[in-house]
Amino acid sequence: MKIAIEGCAHGELERIYDTIEGIEKERNIKIDLLLCCGDFQSTRNVSDLQTMAVPRKYMDMCTFYKYYSGERVAPILTIFIGGNHEASNYLQELPYGGWVAPNIYYLGYAGVVNVNGIRIAGISGIYKGHDFLRGHHEFPPYTEKTCRSVYHVRQLEVFRLKQLSGKIDIFMSHDWPRGIQEYGNKAQLLRFKPHFAEDIGSGQLGSRPLEELLKVVQPTYWFAAHLHCKFAALVQHKRRNSKKLVDDSGSSSSDSELEAEKEEDNEARPAVTKFLALDKCLPRRRFLQVLDIPTTTAEKLTLAYDIEWLSILRTTNHLTSIKDNNYYLPGKKAGSIEERCDFTPTIEELSHIRSKFSNLEVPLNFCRTASTFDPVGQQNYKQTHVDQPNAQLNPQCIEFCTRLGIDDPLCLAMLANGKQLPTTVSSEDSTPSSIVDESQAEPEVLVASKRKLNLMLPAPTVSNVDNDVIELPVEEDEEPAASLAALPIVQDAIEATCAEIAPVCASPPNLKKLKRRNQSIYQTEDNGD
Repeated sequence: MKIAIEGCAHGELERIYDTIEGIEKERNIKIDLLLCCGDFQSTRNVSDLQTMAVPRKYMDMCTFYKYYSGERVAPILTIFIGGNHEASNYLQELPYGGWVAPNIYYLGYAGVVNVNGIRIAGISGIYKGHDFLRGHHEFPPYTEKTCRSVYHVRQLEVFRLKQLSGKIDIFMSHDWPRGIQEYGNKAQLLRFKPHFAEDIGSGQLGSRPLEELLKVVQPTYWFAAHLHCKFAALVQHKRRNSKKLVDDSGSSSSDSELEAEKEEDNEARPAVTKFLALDKCLPRRRFLQVLDIPTTTAEKLTLAYDIEWLSILRTTNHLTSIKDNNYYLPGKKAGSIEERCDFTPTIEELSHIRSKFSNLEVPLNFCRTASTFDPVGQQNYKQTHVDQPNAQLNPQCIEFCTRLGIDDPLCLAMLANGKQLPTTVSSEDSTPSSIVDESQAEPEVLVASKRKLNLMLPAPTVSNVDNDVIELPVEEDEEPAASLAALPIVQDAIEATCAEIAPVCASPPNLKKLKRRNQSIYQTEDNGD
């Protein structure tokens, strides 16, 4: 199978597909699959642009909307992960992956799929330490803070990927693994990017969680982008202890065919990972690479779920958090054996997934959930103010979560914040008439919660009159105080928002009181002198 690897796409789908077509004609080959390593920019309309964390001058519609609307169709199967320049509101609809357009598949926050026997894993976003331990609490419309934190890598996705066993052929990330420069031509990298020297010296170039994943997963190929340069490296691994499938009682099942397959995969685990980072899609930049990987079947190209990954999603669903604070995942602790910390699937857990997914092929259930950009009627969109869109739930995600028995993080975050869930269209009906018109949608209604936030300060307590207190006249304000309704109310990211405001406190006394320091010194005493 011939696979094209793209660095940062930045919405230039037409240019990327045209480049692939040119390579096919020049080399007389047929490229079967395209992998994009982030900054995909799947913007469907002007509202989606407002959720991208970029300066306004870089908010360009590019060409994805043509593939979303059906004006054009992706000529080859395209799989991508998210970066830090994305239509975050759209990608949040598909936390576990799904079709963003016909023949264009998003891997989700993290995901594993199979394409004709080739096992492809990936993780979206970039690493920021202050958000790594938090839950997925963000939902549109975003604040200045959540507009950026929404694409930051979280510990749960890294934890899930560490549970994988067997061979991973391709791993995709946007960030580089930390320290990867030590396995390639670092001198050449610094000649091309001299400002990397400071980050390399401080150990800040690349992602620490991805460094750990590289050592644990040990894929045959690792592709990345983000730093806008081409860089290759060969990483020699220490062979890790193979994970064996066990039954629920904890005893090994050596007679199992599944276990034999896993052991065989672990024995065949590569000792070397071939790393390659690519540039962004611009003229005279090295943004595309083609490689040939043998497959187990020569049949028609098929995208399928990975059964082990489905089991990991199911058994770690209880670890999903939508809190805006740090939380910790189970680990091996001295004297603590009650909580499970190894979620590599057992034989029984894999059998349960097979009973739910008799056919692992990813269904072709793409559905439009928003209107499409109009290049004629909205040609002056850069000079027009447009609000961010409200959150939408995607029928693909609802169907997947229902089938697997897991939760949608976006749905949980909205419910926890008292938001009314939006109406969704059926995945079987993707006609333009079924698309939700955001401009005509009714405003969201806050659901009253049991816990009310006290937004008022308590009334001051007036103590007994003090002889050492000097009374001053009250100064009248030149302007009336702002009403409470005009003040912004900060919503609690964990609990539901308040349904009503606490009653106004009692009015303060008419006199301001000031206690003068060392008052007794200045008081006259009648001592007869």
